[in-house]
Formats: sequence, C-alpha cells, structure tokens
Amino acid sequence: MKRHTNSLHNRRQVLKGIAAISLLTTTALTLPAFAQLEERSEFSFDYDSFSARMQAMAAAPHQPLSVAIPESFQDFDYDAYRLIQFRPDAAKWADSAAAYRVQAFHLGWLYTEPVKLFELDGGTARPLAFTPDDFTYHNATVADSARAQDFPGVAGFRLNYPLNKPDSYDELISFLGASYFRALGRDNIYGLSARGLVLNSWVDLPEEFPRFSEFYLEKPQGSGPLTIYAALDSQSVTGAYRFVITPASDAAQETTMEVTARLYFRTDVQELGVAPLTSMFLYAEANRGSFDDYRPQVHDSNGLLLERESGEIMWRALNNTDSLGNSYLWENNPRAFGLYQRGRDFDSYQDAGAHYERRPSLRIEPLGEWGQGNVRLIEIPARLEADDNIVAFWIPAEPALAGSAREFSYRMIWGNLDPQANAAMAYVAETRAGAGGVSGIENAANLRKFVIDFKGGELDSLPLDTPIDVLATAAGGAVVNSVLSRIEANGVWRLVLDIETNGTAPLELKAYLVGLGRKLTETWLYQWRPTA
Repeated sequence: MKRHTNSLHNRRQVLKGIAAISLLTTTALTLPAFAQLEERSEFSFDYDSFSARMQAMAAAPHQPLSVAIPESFQDFDYDAYRLIQFRPDAAKWADSAAAYRVQAFHLGWLYTEPVKLFELDGGTARPLAFTPDDFTYHNATVADSARAQDFPGVAGFRLNYPLNKPDSYDELISFLGASYFRALGRDNIYGLSARGLVLNSWVDLPEEFPRFSEFYLEKPQGSGPLTIYAALDSQSVTGAYRFVITPASDAAQETTMEVTARLYFRTDVQELGVAPLTSMFLYAEANRGSFDDYRPQVHDSNGLLLERESGEIMWRALNNTDSLGNSYLWENNPRAFGLYQRGRDFDSYQDAGAHYERRPSLRIEPLGEWGQGNVRLIEIPARLEADDNIVAFWIPAEPALAGSAREFSYRMIWGNLDPQANAAMAYVAETRAGAGGVSGIENAANLRKFVIDFKGGELDSLPLDTPIDVLATAAGGAVVNSVLSRIEANGVWRLVLDIETNGTAPLELKAYLVGLGRKLTETWLYQWRPTA
C-alpha cells in the first residue's frame, strides 16, 4: 500500500522527470523586476495592465531567476520536507470575514524556486509575507537555520475552506511546483493535477516547463467566489492567468474554476498544450494481470472523456503497457474533455489508505469556440503508483509563433462527475481484457478478448428482445467475433469482442450500440499495443 497523505506533495514528490526537470527551467520577472515587486508596499493592479506587463516581458529575452535559497533547504529529501508544516493559526485572512484561509508551502526538496504572493483588495496589491515563525519544523537544526538568515520566501500556497463541514477548514486548492495545481470537490481527496500549460511534451524536443512565478489573491467577502491571478513565464512564453474559483456547496458537489489564459510567445512552439491534465493509471480490469497486487484496481483516473461538437460522447479507456501510448483525437470546437474516475465503490479498489474511490474527476469545458485541433492523450509506461503517467491536453491547429498572442477561456469542474449525467445515453462502466478465443482450448496468440460493460440510459429499461446493433471496428486489425448480452446479475449490457492482429503496431478499437433508430451508448475507444 502506498504512503498516502492529503497534501499536494504526496505523489508529486515523484514527478520524477516532470517536476525534476521543471527545476531546471528557472525564470526571472522583469518590468518591474521580480525583486522590485517585493520591495513595493502596495501598488494598483488590474487584469488588463497585468496582461500588458506579461506581453512586454515576452518581447525581452528570458532570464533565469537569481534568488538563492539557503543551503540547509537544498538537501531535503521527501521525509525531511514533509516534517515542515504550516501552522494553521498563522493562516492569512483568519481574522477577516473571508471564508478562505491562505497557507504557504516551505521551500526545499523539489521546490527550490520562490514565488511571490500578493493580496488584492479594492484594486490595490500588497505583499503576503511569510516568516519561519509561520512553520513548525520538527527539526531544531532546520528551524535554527531558517531563523538565522533572511527568509527567501515560499514555494507555493494552498487555500482552505469549509468544503465538507461548516466548522472545518479543508484544503480546497493548492499551487505548488512549476505550473501545477489541484482542487477538490466535496468528499474528495487529492488525485489528478492540472497545469497552466504544456510545451513540447514527448516530442523530438526537450519538454519545457513554464512556472507560475507571481500570484495575486483577491480577498473575498464571505464565502463567495475567489479570484486568483498568476504570472506564467518560461523560455518560450509568458502568460497572464485568471482563475475564478467557486467551491462546492450544498447546491453543487463540484468545485468549478473559470480560467482565462492570455499567452504571449517569445519563440515558436512546436506543440502547444492547453488546459493540460496529469494523472495516474497503473492497472484496472484490462491490464491487472501484469501486476502482483491484492487490490483489484489502482488509478486516479481510468478514462479520457471527449464530448464532441456533434454531441457524441467518446470514452477512451486508459491503458498502461511497456510501450508509450500516443493518441490524437481530432475535433472542431469540442464541448468538453477531461480525465474521469469512474467507479465510486470501495470494493473496486480495496485500498483503505489511498481511497481511490474518492479521487476527483476533472472536466474541461471550453468557453467560446476553440476551432480545430486535437485532444492528445499520452500514456507513459509505469510500474509504480507514485508515477503520474497520464497526460491529456488540447492542441490548437493554429501554430503558436514568436511574437503572437493567444487567449483561451475554459471552465474546470472538479468532483465525482456522475457518469449518468446524460440520462438518455448509456455509459462505459468497465473495460476488461484477456486472452482471446474460446475458453478451455489453445487459442491463437494474436487474438485478444475485450469485454465492455454498458450501463445506464434507456438501455437499462429495454426489453431483452429489442433489436440492438453492434458497431465495432479495429483499425490495424480485425474484429473476428462479437457477442452482446444482458447480464442478469447486475443489469449491464456486455459486449464481448475478439480482436485479431498480425503485427505489433498499435490497434485503435472502437465500439458502440445502436437501436430504436438512434445511438444508445457512448463510443468506447481503446488503444491495444500488442507485444512481440
């Protein structure tokens, strides 16, 4: 069983190639300079002026951040870092009418670059300053070192809010490391993450990791929405971001964020990834035979959902094999896409520590028309649940060129996200796989069986004698057999496919059910990557 906490850095300590590389892509703020911002006691702030400053920065060469952190902070391992905890009684806004509490993350371990935090009140920005006295160190040597020198700042922050109970301040959202952030709906615990931007992920160039370097937190009155502005910077791009956060409530179990990203490009970008999501999929019913583990499934997300402009809903079940998975799903003006966790029963996971049944899904809804492009899904081989091996994002067809500016607006919805939200459409409840052919005899090695369970919608109430057609294809292979039946034990409609391949190239599988003159189910997608 993996070590589990509710803090942002429980698995993000092993972003490995991701966060570790991000430490090499340091940045500097100019116009005004990073240090100059800190020295000003207060200054006026608005989104348009902020955007203009970020655009001016993009016209100048990128410069590395020159702020050094104390040597005693640089040698932390994960265990040493997690001993440093923010004191809840030191939270900002605790003495105000705001229903939010601001806490900070200490510098050290993977997080060696300070960010600047400001409070916004009535259009005026003032620094949010933190000191060693705001932290409990649980290590006298580290505490003495922190107090013996100028405190260099903090690595990130989190917002606490009465998310689940009116008298308890639960963690709502965290920003820590490069442009990573995470949020929660009601009764969720942290799982997948989002990022501000992805540049050149798994292409023939080194991936670039932009970072959020400044944050402006608009102080709310009471429990209303909270707005955060963030400056993004890297070798190729600057950005002015706005996040309008509405926490989950009695009326809505999900936390929503409306995001505006204004991007300004210093250089051409080979592949721009907008609204990127990062998650973990180790195994489920389609690939669990590769893992010797008592738990039936281990994942933060088990599928990519794409809602097309036409209204078609596509469910791409996730996979984890020994080879890299790459899928490009073309779309014009997508209605939504996201990484979902389907399966909210403890029995599906049997992990009393990690509680994967409580991990949030995350849906991205473009605001306005995004035009043509692709939703890209990357599935990186992984053997440990500490590895975030799933990445999904939107790639606009229009290239990002030096000197250009782009703006993207979208809504993020964090929470359980009921798969039966579309009452008429059956959804994919489970994907299973195993040796193909007939049980009890020797079958061809190039045959694989896929079992797809559809549940919900009007499919549940159809009489057993209703004519239902199966539409199934296997690009790069062949569908040699298909059987559809109703499973009386649980009421699902089960589609069984035998797929044949004549090589080791990936096969793109697709299936859905049609009856009564219309489509009855989501479109199931899967990439089978055969081994030699």
